[in-house]
Amino acid sequence: MILFSYDKTLDGLLCVIFEAYQKKLFPEMLIKLGDIPPLFIDQLLEIQTREEIVVKVWNYLKKKMSKESLNIIHAVWLSEQDERDWLLFKYIKKAIDSKFAGHTDFGDDVIIQAHNLAKKVYKEGYNWKQFVRFKKSRDGIYFAPVYPIYNSLPLAIPHFKDRFSFQSWIIYDLKRDYGFYYDSKEVIQMTLERDNEYFSKDSINESLLDSKEVLFQESWKKYYQALTIKERINLKNQKQHMPKRYWKYLTEKQ
Repeated sequence: MILFSYDKTLDGLLCVIFEAYQKKLFPEMLIKLGDIPPLFIDQLLEIQTREEIVVKVWNYLKKKMSKESLNIIHAVWLSEQDERDWLLFKYIKKAIDSKFAGHTDFGDDVIIQAHNLAKKVYKEGYNWKQFVRFKKSRDGIYFAPVYPIYNSLPLAIPHFKDRFSFQSWIIYDLKRDYGFYYDSKEVIQMTLERDNEYFSKDSINESLLDSKEVLFQESWKKYYQALTIKERINLKNQKQHMPKRYWKYLTEKQ
């Protein structure tokens, strides 16, 4: 058995692919640098991530693969699922070995798995565009906490940059303890200490909200309730179009 170990980053995986073709030696398993390999292996290669190799491989893949296929690579990596790297290794290898650009063989199990997993990540990223609710703090920053299953928040950030381009905001992934801050000019990835003033458990500290924001939240709840026709409430239909796990972020559902 041939093993490659690397730093478990997407850039590192591209270096793994480069070394595999350079040495004409293809691994049967990928492990993290420093992890103890299984018994009875034939060869273990440690692959170092090098920026020049990353750029070289990406440039090659941009010529070899369609834009859709490149996006699938990104989405599958954001899924954070076990063995996503092994799936992507096989997916990219198929593209390199193919005479055609893109992946159109939907009878291939690897391609099907990659497409299906990417679809789930895309869907969650799209949902955040609909279900993120900002609350204005006293310092004028609009803050929105989220808790994605996948690391899908980066897929939604361009939407918020375009949609709310004239105000400062933070969208924060509580599960992964990182977020994005927009200062009305550029988006910056950032991390907050979990004991900072913004948080009260896993939600924004209500005492930090702008006084007008508190009034707006209450007015919106009353407006939503006034429009609701109790006799026509269909919880099953609501959950289908607005999954219940998003409800805790929606003002009207509080």
